[in-house]
Amino acid sequence: MMTALQKDRKQGPAAVAPAEPAAPMKPALHRRTARRHRWFTPWLYLLVPLALLVTFTYLPIVDMLGYSLTDWDGLSPTKENVGADNYVQLFTRPELFKVFLVSGVYLAASFVQIAAALYFATVLSFNTKFRNLFKGILFFPYLVNGVAIGFVFLYFFQPGGTLDSVLQLLGYHGRQMWLGDPDLVNKSLAGVSVWRYTGLNMVLFLGAIQSIPGHLYEAAALDGANRWQQFRHIIAPSIKPIISLSAILAISGSLAVFEIPYIMTGGANGSETFVIQTVKLAFRFDKVGLASASAVVLLAVILLVTWIQRRLVPEERVELS
Repeated sequence: MMTALQKDRKQGPAAVAPAEPAAPMKPALHRRTARRHRWFTPWLYLLVPLALLVTFTYLPIVDMLGYSLTDWDGLSPTKENVGADNYVQLFTRPELFKVFLVSGVYLAASFVQIAAALYFATVLSFNTKFRNLFKGILFFPYLVNGVAIGFVFLYFFQPGGTLDSVLQLLGYHGRQMWLGDPDLVNKSLAGVSVWRYTGLNMVLFLGAIQSIPGHLYEAAALDGANRWQQFRHIIAPSIKPIISLSAILAISGSLAVFEIPYIMTGGANGSETFVIQTVKLAFRFDKVGLASASAVVLLAVILLVTWIQRRLVPEERVELS
């Protein structure tokens, strides 16, 4: 009589029952898992940038709002809560808002800067000799430190300096107080800003122009369009979003001018801007609360102007074909 072990050996592997295959994952569960991963993955990559943005942008803004409601000198450990008195003081002292008139000069200069950058970008987008050299020359001022630019142009504008020497070669023998005359100082400083930032706008426009398909130029050339007509009907409509962005940056930048006038004049002779005034309130007169209120007002003005501009010139999708 065969034992059970002998029977198993005789029957061999065929007698062993095959293992049941694992049940496949339900499609609905798989879809839910994939959907959860798709929702989570972008936030995982954005976690560090968002943490830096909140830490170095939004938290300081919240602190600034808190400081604007106090009478604090920036050093004492205690802060006296004064409510909205700093804002009342700002809006009842017209001399604190007169400095915005200086921003009008920079605003006018910024549109000259955009026009010059658009011209150079258009010319250099075509087959021009030494165009790469000219691109580098025009973009170079933006790479130079603003402090260095301020000191260089101090010698450029001084009486009998570089500008007066050039004008003398052209037949003009007078001397001007370019930084001492209240009628000339802001125009001179705005000219420095135009020289410095034209290259940045040119690069933005140039990148947008180079994204325009080449067959549009070929079709326009076959129709007899000259360079001006190509710019008017092809280039300008195609890069309209970039022009709008440059206008927004120009307006906000003209309201927040600081570096060049602070280094070259310190705000003297009628060249004081709103930001220079705010810095003086905080660090020269120890009125950190009032200076914080000024910064809040400036932020609100910039946001309001940007919102109005976006409403007047809404963003449009440009189709290039």
